[in-house]
Parts: sequence; structure tokens; C-alpha cells
Amino acid sequence: MIRLHDKWVWDFWFAQDDSDIHIFYLQAPRAVGDESLRHWNVSIGHAVSQDLVHWEILPDALIPSSENGAWDNFTTWTGSIIKHMGTWLMFYTGTNREEKGKMQRIGLATSNDLIHWERHRPGALIEPDPKWYETFDLDLWHEQTWRDPWVFEHDGKFHAFITARCNTGEKFSRGVIGYAVSSDLFTWEVRPPVTKPGEFAYLEVPQLTEINGLWYLLFSVTDDMYSKARLACPEIKKHTGTNYLVAHHPLGPFRYLTDDFLVGDEMGSLYAGKVIRSPFGEWAFLAFEHFSSGRMFIGKITDPFPMRIQENGQLFVPHRLA
Repeated sequence: MIRLHDKWVWDFWFAQDDSDIHIFYLQAPRAVGDESLRHWNVSIGHAVSQDLVHWEILPDALIPSSENGAWDNFTTWTGSIIKHMGTWLMFYTGTNREEKGKMQRIGLATSNDLIHWERHRPGALIEPDPKWYETFDLDLWHEQTWRDPWVFEHDGKFHAFITARCNTGEKFSRGVIGYAVSSDLFTWEVRPPVTKPGEFAYLEVPQLTEINGLWYLLFSVTDDMYSKARLACPEIKKHTGTNYLVAHHPLGPFRYLTDDFLVGDEMGSLYAGKVIRSPFGEWAFLAFEHFSSGRMFIGKITDPFPMRIQENGQLFVPHRLA
């Protein structure tokens, strides 16, 4: 478990280096008082473990830029890490203070040791193409949703899955997983989304992983981001938490195996879940503790929960919070 006495922690992502499992997470000082302000007082923390339970806190990985006008001088938000030719590359979300954080973009920092990180110059690398994606318009939505990159390699190219919104449809139905492709990790071509809209206003903190020949695309969503069509289905539970889609190919087409979330409830007790192979070879699920029964924000990362894969491919996490 990761609980910092002076900071809230939430979204996170992993990087594995031999037996060391590095975790990078969003953090903000508890001293700001109102948890809703954490997003605007954020930095990227870092810890390492060999068992996913006992963590050594390391120096912070990244803070917002101090440069006037920099694309990430307001926030450094959720990302992912890939290693290529001996260099670690962290793709992350940034916003600009002069734009009041309304325009989300994706950029890059690099490291040789996972400890010391240097921003890639001159600025952001991936921005939404209005041909397919909604860009900033206050009449449509309160922000330009383009965040949480999940970057991976497949068939000799690099691919980025991105929390995004398509440019058509009812405003709470536009959530998609955006897509971009690259040959070198520095020049990116934005392409149409890999998922269909219709269910949610966004699909946050995506993660793609292969299990037993199926590709699982995890994402998280809060219960106030359901589309009108989803809300009209009485059999669907109105939960906050982590859901998933599956495909036989890493680029889709993706489909739901079930309407039930992988881990979700009305309280929103766990959020932004990720799966990972434990050092013991089993699949584990971790998330951050979101809200208590009294709707108090908690802001800590759980110990791993065991995850089971059923014969039909459905995932199951028998979770219980103390």
C-alpha cells in the first residue's frame, strides 16, 4: 500500500526493470484542503517495490514546468512508460496555466535510470485532430479531453491509446479511446478512435494488456459521466470504477464481455485500476482508494488484489476493503 501522510495519491502506472517494479503516481499536498484542488497542485511521485506490497518512496519524477508559456507549466498528469533502445520514455498529460488548464496535450520525458527525468523539447507531441475528435469549445464540454496516454509497441510500430471524445453525438456519449501511431516515438500520426462512442462521456486512464490470447482494454469512469442511452437501461448498475473491453487484436475491434464493471460500486471506493503480473506469476489488480462511505476522499494506492480469469475470458477481482 502507498499512503503518504502529507500527500494524496491517485492515478498510477508501472515500469518494470528486472525484479524492480517502479510505480509512478499523481500526488498533491493534503494541505490544499479541498481534494478537488489536487488536480491543480499536482506532481508525479515515484516508488519501487519487489512484491507490490512494500514500497520504497523515491525522489519525485516530474513537476510542472517553471517556464512561462510551456505546454505543461500548470499540470503534469497521468501517463505511461515504455523502454526503447536503453532509454525509458514517459508519455504524460500536461496543461498550460495561461489556458487555465483547459487544453490537454501529451508530451514526453526521458530517463536512463527511471530516477532522473528530462523533458523532451520543444513541447507537446500529440494533440487531437478535429477530423475525428472534439477540441476545446465551452459550448460542447468544459475542457479539451486528450489525456492519459497508454503507449505500447506492436508490429514494429508504436501506438498510443488516449482518453478522448469524438466530435459527434450527445455530449455524455462521446467518450472514446483515441489513437495515434508512430515509427520513432517522436513523430505521431493521429488516427480515428479504436472504440465506439455511446456509453460514457470519457474512458479514463486506459491500460492495454494481453491475457491468455485476449487483449483487455481497461478504463475507468465515474457515475456522473454515463450517456443518456446507458442511463435509460434499467438493468445496468450505475457504478463508479474500472471497466474493460476485449479484442483478439491489440488494435481491436473491442467489445464488452459484460455490462458489470470489473471493480465498481455506487460509492466509488476504488478507481483508476491497473492489472499487472505479480512477482509470483499471478495476475493482480491495484487501484487507488477513492471515496469512503462518508464520501470523504482517501487518496492512497491499495495492496494488490488477486485477479481471476474465467473460462469465457471474463475477469473477476474478489476485492474487499478493510
